[in-house]
Amino acid sequence: MQYGICNLGIVPIRLEPSDTSEMVTQALYGDQFKVLEQRKKWSRIRFAYDKYEGWIDNKQYLEIEESQYKLLLEADINLSKDLVEFVSDASNNLYPIPLGSDLNSLELLKHKFDGNRLTSKNEKTNIIQTSFLYLNAPYLWGGKTPFGIDCSGFTQMVYKLNGYKLLRDASQQAAQGMALSFIEESEPGDLAFFDNAEGDIIHVGIIMENNYIIHAHGKVRIDRLDHSGIYNVDKNSHTHRLRVIKKIV
Repeated sequence: MQYGICNLGIVPIRLEPSDTSEMVTQALYGDQFKVLEQRKKWSRIRFAYDKYEGWIDNKQYLEIEESQYKLLLEADINLSKDLVEFVSDASNNLYPIPLGSDLNSLELLKHKFDGNRLTSKNEKTNIIQTSFLYLNAPYLWGGKTPFGIDCSGFTQMVYKLNGYKLLRDASQQAAQGMALSFIEESEPGDLAFFDNAEGDIIHVGIIMENNYIIHAHGKVRIDRLDHSGIYNVDKNSHTHRLRVIKKIV
């Protein structure tokens, strides 16, 4: 088994080993993974954080030893807190990194970082405040940053920045936590999931106070939430059908 780490800020992870293939997620600086299959130009990987799989360009990661991979798995929370920061190498070259990058690999990558860090788990009440960091970020399928993010990438990153782990896709996240029977039972920071006509979970957002929800739909936005689903004031209609509410924390 081989192991790797993302040494760049934001790297696309593809469905197939091709630059023209669909981006299914992104590797952020410091993300570690197992290399399941290696080809001349591409590698199929499985992330340590959420076990998500996809293809990465071989030029956009570094191989590491199994012992280094295991040490990083055991490391404490150490994430960048600013929308954009930089790490620097021995030659003072700067590498931009986004909000939520894992800084536990700085020594391994021989990089320096002088920005703000998250080093401990936050109270659940902080989840909504963190979600505002992504407000108006454009929707991007597979995205995980304030410069482009999808619905489940948004919830995963907001929870990650507070020290809580979510899986990658909305359907996977819906399998976590405890289901609630009514919106009235929910608290700010709980997750609401939405399905399509076939009953498949296709969307997720973070519940706020007073029957509002923050979610990624066109952009990260705030809408009304009722027993039917999400009511979009701009469209004067419901855009998503409520399936289940989950308490993760």
